Order: sequence, then structure tokens, then C-alpha cells
Amino acid sequence: MEKDWRLQGQDKYLARKEFTLQSYRRYSANWDHDHCSFCWVKFSETGASNETEAEGYTCDDGYHWVCKQCFDDFKVEFEFVLAKNGA
Repeated sequence: MEKDWRLQGQDKYLARKEFTLQSYRRYSANWDHDHCSFCWVKFSETGASNETEAEGYTCDDGYHWVCKQCFDDFKVEFEFVLAKNGA
């Protein structure tokens, strides 16, 4: 089986993490977007479009974001935990 191109060592910092599904909010005032930790889809507060997501899964640090598709694709392999209030 061919290795998924999205896997680039994220297990070192995302394995067994707790995630919450929420609207994107920037990590600091110094930047306006983030990217999915797997597929690099863009997250932005300006809303969803063909190239941008407005909602996704994030860890309690608010720094790492995962799009819905990648969360579904890797939740078993990475043993993701969905927070009780995480939809």
C-alpha cells in the first residue's frame, strides 16, 4: 500500500490529541490564516470558499488545525479524541 502524501511526521505532535470542531480563529493578531496540518487547505476567518475553510478541528493550543476530511481520514490511525463539546 502506498504511503499517503499527507503524512509528514504529524504523529510526533498530533497523535492522541484532543480536538474540538469550531470556527477558525487566528492564533495571533500577526497572521490572517492557517493551514490543515495534513493537506494544507487554508483556514481563514473571512469564510469558506472553494479554496478556504472557515471551520475545522483544532487542539487546545489553537495552533494546529485539521480539516474535516483529514480528521475523518486519520482519526483512527492517530487516535484523535473528540472533546465532549466538539460536535
